[in-house]
Amino acid sequence: QVELVESGGGLVQPGGSLNLSCTASGSSESTDIMAWYRQTPGKQREPVALAEGINSANYVDSVKGRFTIFRDKAKNMVYLQMNSLKPDDTAVYYCALMRGLRKYWGQGTQVTVSS
Repeated sequence: QVELVESGGGLVQPGGSLNLSCTASGSSESTDIMAWYRQTPGKQREPVALAEGINSANYVDSVKGRFTIFRDKAKNMVYLQMNSLKPDDTAVYYCALMRGLRKYWGQGTQVTVSS
C-alpha cells in the first residue's frame, strides 16, 4: 500500500512562489511515476507536471517555464516549485503515484493566488 502526504500550500500574491512537497510511504517500485495534479470547484482534476524518470518531465502548457517538478527517489519524495504564480493557478494540488494501472492520491493541499 502507498500513502502520499502533501505540504507547502498556502496563500501567495500574484507573481510569488511556493514549493509543494509530497512524501510517499509504504512500498516503492522502480517503475513508479509521480506527478502533481490540480483541481478547482466544478472542474475535472488535471495533470500539472509528471516526473517520468531521470531528467524527464512533462508539464501542462499553462505552467511551462514557471513550474518545475523534482523527484528525489532516495527519499521517496516529489516536489513542485511554482514561480510567477497567477490567480488561475489557484486550486487544490494533489500528489499522485502511478504504478501500472493503479493510481494513488494524496489528500491535497490548497494553493490560493490572490492579492
